[in-house]
Amino acid sequence: MAHTFDELVEKQRAANEAHTRVLELREAYGAPTAAQWSQEQSSTYETAWRAWRDLARDVQASVSDFAKDEGRMRNEVEAEVKKAATESPTEGGG
Repeated sequence: MAHTFDELVEKQRAANEAHTRVLELREAYGAPTAAQWSQEQSSTYETAWRAWRDLARDVQASVSDFAKDEGRMRNEVEAEVKKAATESPTEGGG
C-alpha cells in the first residue's frame, strides 16, 4: 500500500505517543524487578508495550516501502519522518 509522507508522519506520531505511554507507565509503576506489579499493572504495561511495538513496526515497514517507491535512501526518509513528527503542525513540517 502506497503512503504519502504526511501519512508516515502521522504513523510516527502515533508510535511516539505510544512510546511515551510506555515510559509513563514504567515511571509510575517502578521497575518490575524492584517491586512486584499487580496483574492489572502487568496487563496494562504489556498492552501499551505491544501497541508501541506494533505501531513502530508499521512505521518501519511503511517508511521502507515509501523510500523504495520514491527511489530514495531509507535512512534519509526515516530521519525526515522523525523530524517532521516531532515538529508541531504550525512549524510547517512535511
